Amino acid sequence: MTSPPIRVFRPDAAVAALMWPGLGHIWLGEKKRGLLIMAGMLFLIFGGILVGGIDSVDRIENRLWFLAQSPGGPLVFVIDYINQTQIKPRNNVLMRSMGHVNEMGTLFVALAGLLNLVVILDALHYAPPRGFERRDPNRFASAAPTSGAHDDGRAGGRRG
Repeated sequence: MTSPPIRVFRPDAAVAALMWPGLGHIWLGEKKRGLLIMAGMLFLIFGGILVGGIDSVDRIENRLWFLAQSPGGPLVFVIDYINQTQIKPRNNVLMRSMGHVNEMGTLFVALAGLLNLVVILDALHYAPPRGFERRDPNRFASAAPTSGAHDDGRAGGRRG
């Protein structure tokens, strides 16, 4: 019977993941996983902007949606800044996308933000892959485990 994986509390990786989607996992040494997260998040954000227009991110008119979008990182705040300072002041009438496409774009960006929130939590309570200790035994020397898992000093988890 194997013991549960040791989880390590890594607030530095969580801050990196908040600054840019996927950066937290790259910070933890999982480059491929971080790049896949980054590609997925950017696809959702830019897909939402392409589908629903730049006004899909609007902290003034859609406060609750922006609350869901904001964990997407600084890119979402830059898009909102451009919308508030460059797009809205030039239009005297309220211009929104026609039909439900604006709502779909808003939903795409909100999904990216909420998904990044899950990714931040995953980076915060990081579980190194099995056998990770053998590759680099000093990688998490300064971080304390957050679970009650017992380590008998042997790699592989087998008794004998």
